[in-house]
Amino acid sequence: MFDELRARFLLNGYKHVLRGILFKSYKGNPEVIHEQMIRALGDLPEGVLDLCAQVIGPRRNPVTVAGVEFPGRVGVAAGLDKDARAVSAWAKLGFGFAELGTVTPRPQPGNNKPRLFRLIPSEGIINRMGFNNRGAEAMARRLSAAGIRRGNQKVGLPLGISIGKNKVTPLEEATDDYLTALSILADYADYVAINVSSPNTPGLRNLQDDKSLGKLISALVEQAESLNQDDPLPIFVKLAPDLSDNQLASIISICEEAGASGIIATNTTITRGDLNQHDVHLANQAGGLSGAPLTKISLQMVEKITSRTELPVMGVGGIMTPKDAQSMFDVGAQLVQIYTGFIFNGPALVSGINTLTQP
Repeated sequence: MFDELRARFLLNGYKHVLRGILFKSYKGNPEVIHEQMIRALGDLPEGVLDLCAQVIGPRRNPVTVAGVEFPGRVGVAAGLDKDARAVSAWAKLGFGFAELGTVTPRPQPGNNKPRLFRLIPSEGIINRMGFNNRGAEAMARRLSAAGIRRGNQKVGLPLGISIGKNKVTPLEEATDDYLTALSILADYADYVAINVSSPNTPGLRNLQDDKSLGKLISALVEQAESLNQDDPLPIFVKLAPDLSDNQLASIISICEEAGASGIIATNTTITRGDLNQHDVHLANQAGGLSGAPLTKISLQMVEKITSRTELPVMGVGGIMTPKDAQSMFDVGAQLVQIYTGFIFNGPALVSGINTLTQP
């Protein structure tokens, strides 16, 4: 009963008070609002963060996946904290892990603005950010300064790092970019996610093709083993939700054969189904769609993956309620990640997922 009251209090307080203020701040510019929110979270004093932890409640149902000990089952999805600015806050907000990035070897500004569109009636977001980030070296310096090293959970949770290629790097040289990013960040990550599925870097999704993906995973797994033969860094592969059944079956086989530690499903979708009629005018905006319109698609994808492989799966995409997370667990996901659900429903979503009794 107490958990239900707490979740209701958090949800009502966020949706009916704080969210309205946030969404209208900075002239309603969603990208600026996002940047300011992440900066504010990173600057919160320890005392305030401790109070947040008491209000949100404890993490539960710890699990070990790919050798990594996760104190909770719900994590921050890549894209929310691109440059590791808020790493000190995520554990206090109830998260069991955080995936930073996507980060590229060299800094890049990303695509032209505007590039982030909030679809409030649909509870969705369209973004074409294009891996805007300060680069792998900058992230490494920030994590090092915070005392973070692989396995020490200095900020109260394990950290994954999503890596990608720079936009200017030719596709045939993409593997070198991923290897460079891995070598710079391996000492600070508890796992690495290979982002080959963002629709916002031209040609990137072509890396999901058989030969390209196999070569990329094998190279990263080999490098991870060379960096630490006794305990290689786990390598996860993040997939698009728009793959055909034949493509998915082939990719799963490649992940298994190349030595991937697990799969993250899914990234944003290029489809535009299930939009509220008030958001249809935004359907022609280029970029990936996340949030509630992705709920069914990502769940179906996770179910297909878990039925075909023993590799652990992190479910992500359209998790807007604790029930959505439970559905992911029911079809075999061991962990879940949230982004758009957190933007629309705040810490109540994290608290609610943590109280699920049978993940």
